[in-house]
Amino acid sequence: MSTQMHDHIVKSYDEEQRRLLNETLRMGEMAASQLEAALDVVQRRDDRAAERIIANDEAIDALEQEISHDVMKLALRGPMARDLREILAAIRIASDIERVGDYAANVAKRSMALNLAPPLPHVSGLHAIGTLAVQQVRDVLAAYRDNDVERARRVRARDADLDVAYTALFRELLTYMMEDARSITPCTHLLFMAKNIERIGDHATNIAENVWFLVKGDDHLPPREKRDESNTATGP
Repeated sequence: MSTQMHDHIVKSYDEEQRRLLNETLRMGEMAASQLEAALDVVQRRDDRAAERIIANDEAIDALEQEISHDVMKLALRGPMARDLREILAAIRIASDIERVGDYAANVAKRSMALNLAPPLPHVSGLHAIGTLAVQQVRDVLAAYRDNDVERARRVRARDADLDVAYTALFRELLTYMMEDARSITPCTHLLFMAKNIERIGDHATNIAENVWFLVKGDDHLPPREKRDESNTATGP
């Protein structure tokens, strides 16, 4: 093979890798924006906006399919070990982002049911943990874009903060439900919405671990702090 042809193949492969990265980052920003919009419609009690968010989830699903197709094309090019890690990380990260989009759509769906009841003061607590989750998603996408393992490690460590905030809201809602039986149905919707947001934090953690894998290979991550052990046992 001539040097010119080899250089052309390498350039083409690099361009496809950059395209894959950009597609994944675009998908991630779409999911983060969906979550922000879902939190907004909960506060504004806007059913029409919630319906748009639910419909927009299809665009995220379609982009995941496109990324999967591009990953397969790259895999067939006979990549080296580092390239294989990039391919594997991309398909895992796209899957996590797709789940983030699903959970954001679920929050929007629940908001429509929540709007059938009088407003609850606990919506502000939901918005607070949602804001933490949005920041986690955006930070881990930046870590992926920049191959920044230290930023990815910080995102992973901060998941403990989201767990603690989720559990505090969970307990607050349970107390409110016990004090006023009329609040049980709307509070149950809020509990499910909060659990969706907590799961988004878990997916951001998954992405952070894939960034570590991408850059560090088989090097083990340091143990992750888990300041709250109750949320998985008591969550809806």
